Amino acid sequence: MIAIVSGERAPGTRVALDAATALARRDLPSIVVDVDADAPTIHAAAGVSRRPTLAALERDRTVREVVQGHPDVANVGVVAAPEGSARFDVRGALERLNRTNATVIVDCPLAAGPVVADALGAIDRALVVTAERSDDDAANVADEGASLTTVGDFDGPLPSTLDGVRLAGALGADEVRSIEVDRDGTNAPLGPVVTWLSDPPHDSDRTSAERVPEAVSFGSSVRPKAKSYETAVATFHERMVGRLETGIDVLDRKLDGGLPPGCVVAYTADPASQSELLLYELTAARGTLYLTTERSDDVVRHSIESSPARVGSPTIRYVKPEDSLEEARRLVSALPDGANLIVDTMDVIERTDRDAYRDFLNDLKSQMLETGSIAVLHCLKGDDVPTNRSTTVHMADAVFDLQTDVQAAEVENFMTVPKFRGGGAPTERIKLELAEQVAIDTSRDIA
Repeated sequence: MIAIVSGERAPGTRVALDAATALARRDLPSIVVDVDADAPTIHAAAGVSRRPTLAALERDRTVREVVQGHPDVANVGVVAAPEGSARFDVRGALERLNRTNATVIVDCPLAAGPVVADALGAIDRALVVTAERSDDDAANVADEGASLTTVGDFDGPLPSTLDGVRLAGALGADEVRSIEVDRDGTNAPLGPVVTWLSDPPHDSDRTSAERVPEAVSFGSSVRPKAKSYETAVATFHERMVGRLETGIDVLDRKLDGGLPPGCVVAYTADPASQSELLLYELTAARGTLYLTTERSDDVVRHSIESSPARVGSPTIRYVKPEDSLEEARRLVSALPDGANLIVDTMDVIERTDRDAYRDFLNDLKSQMLETGSIAVLHCLKGDDVPTNRSTTVHMADAVFDLQTDVQAAEVENFMTVPKFRGGGAPTERIKLELAEQVAIDTSRDIA
């Protein structure tokens, strides 16, 4: 766990976020944590919500609930600063984050408040960031006997560096380094800094297995707008220009890279097919609003957290049956850019007035286009088919149909895509394994 310690005029927040971004480019997930309750900055700089805060980890909240995915950078999580002066177990909260597979970067002000002191007491190493240089400070460092190692082209102590070194060292940091940057943080020598951050502490006794009992990932919600399909989107895998990855390799490969921004998918499946597993995996690709119309939000959250597959940290909202259409419309209207919308299931909403339901689907499509998002509508098959199911299938841009065959010795699942306005739909059935994760079953069938 590393602290980025900065004075009032030094851009520590900028350096922390830039370092996290550089780590993400090396496929190394990171979590940037703000501990400055007096002047919180991380949430605004990253463009995430002010809540939940670090203090929420002290309560019955999971890491996935508290860490928000950076809206611009995949594999970067953000935790907002605590609010007010309320005391909580700062070290315990940070240790919970540190038990993930991510590098934890704590953005600390150069101050000695109780939260900052507790935070620095939990970290292994500190990087002191300053924006000004003072030649006179060199003598002070020598006189005080401070141990100062440097990164990059730094060639002398800095006025706020000495205080930062003293503070971080006194509170438990085993290694303290410093960098000098411009006031806007543009010239930070991040190359050597990131190399240092990506290495374990030199005196750490923890093995890799001890450090990563809980794997986390943070999907990026940045994607091209609906009218910018021709814009190339940089991803870790090759994909069709302008497509959005679903996060499920099986589908992305078959759909030439994913779905077009603005796409509305009707996902039809048998109730006993474990079709929810695919929905859970969709949440790993980007920020997700998950509307549940039958199971409670707590039940859905528990199911996602318990899934052994790669999942994200969706915002889950329960939609009551008595006003499902209006409540869903209200929630969808606040969808941010480049997000996933999952409705599980559509059956309750499909039983509303036909004209009102048709208007809802038109508004939904407009919202997807405006935000460059993807909607997946979970539609259960069965004897009691909702009256508006044909309207859903007709107005959807794509239909994913999951067919489940129950044999004497095994259960087989096949995915077909009978409709895809985005083009490039697979023409063959895809045999899937719906066990711990969604995968192609190649044991006997060629997918």
